[in-house]
Amino acid sequence: MALYALTSEYVAINSVDYSDHCKGATLVVDAAQLDTTDFASGGWVEYIGGLKSGTLSLEVQDDAANSSIDDIIWGLLGTVVTFEVRPTSSAVGTSNPKYTGSVLISSSSVGGTVGDLAMKSLSYPTSGAVTRAEA
Repeated sequence: MALYALTSEYVAINSVDYSDHCKGATLVVDAAQLDTTDFASGGWVEYIGGLKSGTLSLEVQDDAANSSIDDIIWGLLGTVVTFEVRPTSSAVGTSNPKYTGSVLISSSSVGGTVGDLAMKSLSYPTSGAVTRAEA
């Protein structure tokens, strides 16, 4: 895969494309580290992978208009909804995989610094499996 700059990342929450409001989107998926170190480990710590979890973090330009991002996220608070992120808004393919799953809309925010663009930093835990697909 060629190197690329993020210029048109695709971000959808609950099947709604929010790419036009997002300045940043990061999906981090982890596996718990289970320590299996014993006396036969030769002085080295040994691990196996445990439960997997993830976090979808978004940096969005705020919009409090009716049916815009603030209104919709507020309405989803406390619910589990689907998400999809892709490196670009182009069609899904071998150089533009999609990552999908569900997240718990666990928080919302309002406010910022005087004179700055109204922004929200949102971070949501995944709920269930996250998948990667190229088609």
